[in-house]
Amino acid sequence: MCKHHAPYDEDHPECPGRIRAIWDRLNSSGLPTISRCVILNAKDAEDKHLALVHTKNHIDLIKNISSINSEFKRKKTAAKYDSVYFNEGSSEAAYLAAGSVIEVAEKVAKGELDSGFAIVRPPGHHAEQDRPMGFCLHNNVAVATSYLLNERMDLGINKILIVDWDVHHGNGTQKMFYSDPRVLFFSVHRYDNGTFFPSSHDGSYIMTGEDQGAGYNINVPWESGGCGDSDYIAVWDQILIPVAKEFNPDMIIISAGFDAAIGDPLGGCRVSPYGFSILLEKLMEFAGGKIVMALEGGYSLKSIANSAYACVEVLLQGKPIVGSLEAYPFESTWHVIQEVI
Repeated sequence: MCKHHAPYDEDHPECPGRIRAIWDRLNSSGLPTISRCVILNAKDAEDKHLALVHTKNHIDLIKNISSINSEFKRKKTAAKYDSVYFNEGSSEAAYLAAGSVIEVAEKVAKGELDSGFAIVRPPGHHAEQDRPMGFCLHNNVAVATSYLLNERMDLGINKILIVDWDVHHGNGTQKMFYSDPRVLFFSVHRYDNGTFFPSSHDGSYIMTGEDQGAGYNINVPWESGGCGDSDYIAVWDQILIPVAKEFNPDMIIISAGFDAAIGDPLGGCRVSPYGFSILLEKLMEFAGGKIVMALEGGYSLKSIANSAYACVEVLLQGKPIVGSLEAYPFESTWHVIQEVI
């Protein structure tokens, strides 16, 4: 997955250093966190599984883009989409990212793992049925979710809660399950009246699902940046936890972007590693602890590494890392909560 990098732009935020930083952090603790984990090899996705959520044209695009023998042609193709790059390693990375999330989710569903964290890139939650966008090529979480619900019904995973805490709205994932009552999609994100990427009104709180999926899509749109631990925890306590109790999922899949973290150059929010660990710990009581995390965004190497480390510690120990809350939620947070409720 590290072969996928932006040509001609060494400073692009979605870079191989993101997953390297996480691995280094997991290896650097006194008793290395990674030594307490089961390490899985990356695995390619199969086209038939990608086809559960993506069109044939989309699959063919991502499969063949790296075989184009012209950097200029790849760049020209990328320019047709919003915030996407391609290089000679993009196809392989996209297939490995989606396949690895499937692999982790399947093993958790089987009971071979208690929980898991797929440390993958490129991210996926912006990718739609027929187009990559926002640094995302395949929608990794959507592929894994659809695989369990439609291809592995024997595993007894009939309802999945997707929690997307990336600072950007998971537009692709929302669209793929917008009418599906088997999936409760919950996204908390910066919205800024529809001006924050992906810059559409799909992330509004009024988007609640349609047809049989009506009521199974929940957006919590921040009105501006600056939100931190207390704001997110208030949303969990007032909205997500009560809804999760009622939905009673068989598995939780987290689109774990860490661009809402303190210090992220794109997010403008202030969630600490301690804050992320609390958010995750509050979800551990559901689905018998069957939680799968899949890396999405996060572009400060220090922040993404420390936040991912905090979450892995929760998955291993079932409790948050040591920390403290130093602020109260913004008044605007309570306003958003009331709108959503």
